[in-house]
Amino acid sequence: MIKIESLTLQRGPLRLLENADLTLHPGQKAGLLGTNGAGKSSLFALLRGELSPDAGDCSLPPDWRISHMQQEIDNLNRVAVDYVLDGDARLRDIQQRLADAEAQQLAAELGTLYAELEAHDGFSADSRARTLLAGLGFSSEQCEAKVGDFSGGWRMRLNLAQALMCPSDLLLLDEPTNHLDLDAILWLEDWLRAYQGTLLLISHDRDFLDAVVEHIVHVEARKLTLYRGGYTQFERTRAERLGQQQAAFEKQQAQREHMQKYIARFRAQASKTKQAQSRLKALERMENIGPAHIDSPFSFSFREADSQSSPLIDLHHGQLGYGDKAILEQVKLQLVPGARIGVLGPNGAGKSTLIKTLAGSLALQSGEMKTGEHLAIGYFAQHQLDSLDPKASPLLHLARIAPQEREQALRNFLGGFDFHGARAEEPVLNFSGGEKARLALALIAWQKPNLLLLDEPTNHLDMEMRHALTLALQQFEGAMLLVSHDRALIRDTTDELWLVADGRLKTYEDDLDTYTRWLARFRQQQADEIKAANAGDASAEPERVDAKTQRRLAAEQRQRLAPLKKSIDKLEKEMSKAQAELGEIETALADADIYSQDNKDQLKALLARQAASKQLIEQLEERWLESNEELEAMAEAEDACNGA
Repeated sequence: MIKIESLTLQRGPLRLLENADLTLHPGQKAGLLGTNGAGKSSLFALLRGELSPDAGDCSLPPDWRISHMQQEIDNLNRVAVDYVLDGDARLRDIQQRLADAEAQQLAAELGTLYAELEAHDGFSADSRARTLLAGLGFSSEQCEAKVGDFSGGWRMRLNLAQALMCPSDLLLLDEPTNHLDLDAILWLEDWLRAYQGTLLLISHDRDFLDAVVEHIVHVEARKLTLYRGGYTQFERTRAERLGQQQAAFEKQQAQREHMQKYIARFRAQASKTKQAQSRLKALERMENIGPAHIDSPFSFSFREADSQSSPLIDLHHGQLGYGDKAILEQVKLQLVPGARIGVLGPNGAGKSTLIKTLAGSLALQSGEMKTGEHLAIGYFAQHQLDSLDPKASPLLHLARIAPQEREQALRNFLGGFDFHGARAEEPVLNFSGGEKARLALALIAWQKPNLLLLDEPTNHLDMEMRHALTLALQQFEGAMLLVSHDRALIRDTTDELWLVADGRLKTYEDDLDTYTRWLARFRQQQADEIKAANAGDASAEPERVDAKTQRRLAAEQRQRLAPLKKSIDKLEKEMSKAQAELGEIETALADADIYSQDNKDQLKALLARQAASKQLIEQLEERWLESNEELEAMAEAEDACNGA
């Protein structure tokens, strides 16, 4: 177990923990929460042995294997799948010793090493690594690409896969969902729920926490407080405690007034029963958790637009994509004041393409898009964080777009984003990702947009800032189009859902909970539709399967079968090598001189090698037969699904 007793932890002049206590039992899964700078990452460093307590004690079982998600990439030239395999240090050690033994022709050691590799499940390692990468959204081609070819967000996915690849008794994950889309998040939820070790997870995604953990460790007032249940239960428990305070009560009443206004507006606009029920339940929950955020340093709103147009954007027969590559076709949409839309869709379906096209950063390939006379877009995307002037302060950034405004008014506005005093005058260069995201949102909020286009706005934001953003979006009177993996944000701020899939944009009639199940079944549903189309099932009215879809399905089949085929090829090479070695041994044993008294030790070694080789060949043949049977079964199932 993890046992923390009377722990004091200090970094420089800052005391993070003081007389803190915590006990986590083997197999428990806990979320670690706290404000930025509270000491969450330092606690991880302590558990990894990189820091020592200033007082008190922190103990773990000495034989525990610890895996953690790195925040940096140390080898850009490594092939992606090999980089992930590097996460299993023991596997790499066995493989290196095997290579050395083979190079030195140490036949007596090979049998032992192969047995050790088998015991470590090393023969399936490559397949397991590729399965991890596929779950996190990598294609088979991307598995063979170099780490340096990927963007920063995809490199973080590689670090996550590497952490999951490492066999562990304790898994430490710091914001693993920051760069994941909903497909990958749902896959990761399933993986972590099946994880047998102890999990400590830093995350600001409340739905993700609710799905994975059964305890919350809250870092507050230099103490560690353990709460039973997921994030929702933690929020309620803390709200009940804080709600006894007068200050909390007063703030709750103000927040409740805003929420009631939003509920009333939603009731008037909602037309879809399932969405309405889901949204009202979420808002009822929010009414009860206001005090849990009483100590939040964030409080802001989007300034009201000077003018409106209706429609704001009108798009007909749109073809959207990059260069000559079409991503979405026959797009028809109209955005009017007050529209509040969440955009859903599988990974790579075209959600960001849609947002970029509407924002004007990506040219329309064909079709017609008309914009309102008074259209004022507030566009947030992750790449905009890199466009901030690193030498300029938050105050200077805001002053550049509001040169006539009084400095105190600018400071007051920035204070709502927790840029107070001297912090408002510090250059952006050394800001964290969360601070840059807050500044980007502040600049958007100041410019009085009447249409918000938000592409993953909660990446890098902590729980308190997410809550403040939710409240601000609820109060926003303009139109909004939101792409986010934060299911809670979508539930709490949107009235309508759109779905991007199969190269089309359409209205999604069900609620978000139904969508998560739809997403899990998406691939199978596609196969069923194609089968129905080939059978001429007119009642199903399936869409015509074009060449593009056929190529995609074929590529997906190859991707699913590729790891197993590669494993079989590897087994065949290993069997061939083992058979050749056995042949050499038996040739040596056929020599009559080997049985003389002088060669007694050599004979003994050869017989040991013979036995080891035969055992290895038997094992390899058994695995080869099993793998071929599995491949045949998978191929038959795939063909059946595709109507072959």
